[in-house]
Amino acid sequence: MQSHPMLNIAVKAARRAASVITRASRNLDTLTVQSKQPNDLVSEVDRAAEATIIQTIQEAYPDHAILAEESGQIGDSEYVWVIDPLDGTTNFLHGFPHYCVSIALLHKGVPTQAVVYDPNRNHLFTASRGAGAFLDGRRIRVSKKTQLSEALLSTGFPYRELENLDTYVTTFKEFTLKSQGIRRPGSAALDLAYIAAGWVDGFWEFGLAPWDIAAGALLIKEAGGLVTDFAGEEGFMESGNVLAGTPRVFGQMLQVLQPLLPKPVDPDSFAAQN
Repeated sequence: MQSHPMLNIAVKAARRAASVITRASRNLDTLTVQSKQPNDLVSEVDRAAEATIIQTIQEAYPDHAILAEESGQIGDSEYVWVIDPLDGTTNFLHGFPHYCVSIALLHKGVPTQAVVYDPNRNHLFTASRGAGAFLDGRRIRVSKKTQLSEALLSTGFPYRELENLDTYVTTFKEFTLKSQGIRRPGSAALDLAYIAAGWVDGFWEFGLAPWDIAAGALLIKEAGGLVTDFAGEEGFMESGNVLAGTPRVFGQMLQVLQPLLPKPVDPDSFAAQN
């Protein structure tokens, strides 16, 4: 199978970044770490890995734009590379071996290429729009699970902005009662890749950033799964609220989730009361 040239550049960039991360993982005690906000950490490794990715992309596609976790938006183009240089920074800084590099390419807002690379297990997840999803060059599909009661789910706890915490705890309790189990590994990009690989059957999380989601969402779609926001619509990249899974489990999760969410205020009814 011949890969798309833009996907090849993403793979090259991810592997280079992983080399930076792996070298640094041997000297965790010497790293400089800063807090962007409570519980939201960034290390010199995040920045070095991101710089490596950006340099690799710009060497090949100097006119393309970048949207990266640490650097923000660079340039303006219908091609935008969405980069998380180290998804799972807190895991990394504790020596917990579950983190990854996530790179996606959007063309006119639509994800067309995706790479999620786990340097600890040497797992390379890739997808090109319309061409399927792959793990180390082997085609992957979402699981065949059809019942939420038999499904393994994954999620992430709110840790930056905690206004959704009570709603989240309610959803966590409900899914605990209705599923076979829940895992919280600490890297949303890998959680999504695991759904594409068929290792996890469903996922939900509040308040993610575009770089957490973009690559994993394309992997899932190309592996036959579904990804939406909590309304079952396409707006997950904007809202950061993500629901994903194998088709039948996804549908059952949506039915459980929607009644638990806060109801939006209807401005007409508010006006009528006043």
